[in-house]
Amino acid sequence: MKKITLNEQEVALIYKNNKIINVIFNGTYWFFLGEKVEKFNTNEEFPKLYEGVFDNDLLKNHLEIINVADDELFLKYQNNNFQSVMVPGIYAFWKERNPYQFQKVSITDYTIADVSKVILEKSQLNLYVRNYRIESYEKGLLFVDGKFVELLSAGNYFWWKNSQTITVAKGDTRQQNMEINGQEILTKDKVQLRINFSVQYQIVDFVKAFSESKEFENQLYIMIQMALRTLVGTMSFDELMDQKNKIAEIILVEISQKAERLGVKIIDAGLKDIILPGEIRDIMNQVLVAEKKAQANSIMRREETASTRSLLNTAKLMEENQMLYKLKEMEYIEKISEKINTISVSGGGNIVSELKQIFTK
Repeated sequence: MKKITLNEQEVALIYKNNKIINVIFNGTYWFFLGEKVEKFNTNEEFPKLYEGVFDNDLLKNHLEIINVADDELFLKYQNNNFQSVMVPGIYAFWKERNPYQFQKVSITDYTIADVSKVILEKSQLNLYVRNYRIESYEKGLLFVDGKFVELLSAGNYFWWKNSQTITVAKGDTRQQNMEINGQEILTKDKVQLRINFSVQYQIVDFVKAFSESKEFENQLYIMIQMALRTLVGTMSFDELMDQKNKIAEIILVEISQKAERLGVKIIDAGLKDIILPGEIRDIMNQVLVAEKKAQANSIMRREETASTRSLLNTAKLMEENQMLYKLKEMEYIEKISEKINTISVSGGGNIVSELKQIFTK
């Protein structure tokens, strides 16, 4: 005979002739020498090494057998706290003192309906869960197996990893800018120009932009480019320079309705630069210099005419009024005197009378 003692967390299988004859829990027991005793911890999973004994009628009454299919997962909890993920296979736990709770989930469909996001964010689930984040300034389009399913607003999304293919196309809801730079275009009179153009736009219909259109940004770029080339190609160089401030307005009207088909709203447009060839630039500079010279000559002639007219009017007034003539004469004498530092005179007692005669003639 031999004695065995089991505590509260232990259980033992009694074998005789390699067959299970009894299952015992905490307590003290005596056995014959021909019987074999094997201990287990009731808080732990029954070892997979013993899967062959799961069908034993005596043992299976004490075990909770969990069979996880290929399209399933079991989430294991202890005291309502997540512990681990049970992947496809067979698991067994002791019923009497099993501290675990189990949640069965199907991954046949990508959607997750009954698992908290707090659990889905656990590192143990990274291999089994897809995670996509849509920022506050974004919207997303969910495609499943290539088919558009729904429009996603800002948030954190989780889906099961399974045989379904999931794609999320994300777009920015904010105003964006598109540069149409370095466009070499011939005017109607065959002057080659290089033009830089800018457009501000915003996505207003994400389904049209990402689901119904292929690479909508490329299409928008080509649309603006063609409208710019068509407009400039119908204008002569002089017309273009005269109306360059209106080009953006014309392009804006031209592309706004077409852009709506792409789910895009055109907010503003502007002509940034018109770069002229070197020869044209030199000619334009010469024309500008000639224009400025002509303006300067015109101003000089206008000022000379005004000055002459003023002198003539003054002379007429002085001719008609002797007192005005004397005042003007004294004004000039004063101006001359301001430039004379000293006056040397010589003579007798009539010097003052002579000076008076000089300045009053």
